[in-house]
Amino acid sequence: MNNFVFQSPTEFVFGRGTENQCGDLCKAYGATKVMIVIGGGSARKSGLLARVEDSLSKAGIPYCLLEGIKPNPEDTKVYEGIELARKENVDFLLPVGGGSVIDTAKAISAGFNYDGDFWDFYCGKKNVEDYPNVLPVGVVLTIPAAGSEASGNTVITKTEGMFKLSIRTKAILRPKFAIMNPELTMTLPPYQTAAGIVDMMVHTMERYFSPTPGCEATDRLCEAVLISCINEGPKVIANPNDYEARANIMWLGTMAHNGICGVGRVEDWASHHMEHEISAIYGVTHGAGLSVVVPAWMTFVMRKNATKIAQFARRVLGVEGNDDVSVATEGINRLKAFWKSLGMPVTMKELGIDNPDIDALVAKLRINKGDKIGGYISLSMDDCKEIYMISK
Repeated sequence: MNNFVFQSPTEFVFGRGTENQCGDLCKAYGATKVMIVIGGGSARKSGLLARVEDSLSKAGIPYCLLEGIKPNPEDTKVYEGIELARKENVDFLLPVGGGSVIDTAKAISAGFNYDGDFWDFYCGKKNVEDYPNVLPVGVVLTIPAAGSEASGNTVITKTEGMFKLSIRTKAILRPKFAIMNPELTMTLPPYQTAAGIVDMMVHTMERYFSPTPGCEATDRLCEAVLISCINEGPKVIANPNDYEARANIMWLGTMAHNGICGVGRVEDWASHHMEHEISAIYGVTHGAGLSVVVPAWMTFVMRKNATKIAQFARRVLGVEGNDDVSVATEGINRLKAFWKSLGMPVTMKELGIDNPDIDALVAKLRINKGDKIGGYISLSMDDCKEIYMISK
């Protein structure tokens, strides 16, 4: 196990009706003017936005609203949000929704007090941790998937050129608090619920598939999260109003991405990098893209090192056998069968992309990530091209 620093300062407020506490929580963290950030209108239609506004009003906190955040959040709304926040003298951001609105709020937070273009932080021109005077962020979570309520990470797409890039920070972009009411997830469409389950599983797998030895504790944490997703996922698909299953899925999404499953080890993230190019170019749901890329990635890297894939197959999916390659192969098949049972695609064709432009995907990947990606196995761009081909 490698040396590590783990910091998770977010206050999690979990359970029924907790959204009614957002005003008091914003006040406790020093808010005097809040900007609420929402997506396409479901928060308004469901009455959640009205409850959030009422809670803020009761706490004596004025607010403004930024709405219309897309599922794959774009830089245009970040620029709009920064301008609005400055105009309104906002000192606290409150995204209400899932990863897209949270990531947008974090980008606004990073850019608010920065004199340059916030995109400098995403393209690597500047390090956001060198500019720590960011706006604080609180979260009212409605979609368990991205884990952004628990992380210092944010992913944004630049519309000019369709570059989808991320920032990863230890602490400064982590939300001050996350309100998590599982009841708010009960109206999610089955496809969105399933895509979220895939996303949280892959967040765990990106940390699990590591070459670092001696990480039994974190391996077992990862395996517990993955097994729980497999156990609880079908329950929420079968019965969207199953509160206990919804609660477990919601908390699993947080544990998958708050960093605890990755301590002391080299992480991988090749599958995420490869999927970001798919969702940037084709606009697909991130979790659905991952359900296509990950089995293809596993199939390729198994040829070079099947050890951890086989461990995953044995411990998580119950595959028996002594030959690592055979066990790993069966594990991949069982993983694909599970994701298909949730209604997720496992090929590009099932994703709705009949003729993917693989050369374009690889070219964008090289521009964004260089000639090599991956922590478990170092992948060249030729390797990545083959993985994209496998995923067809």
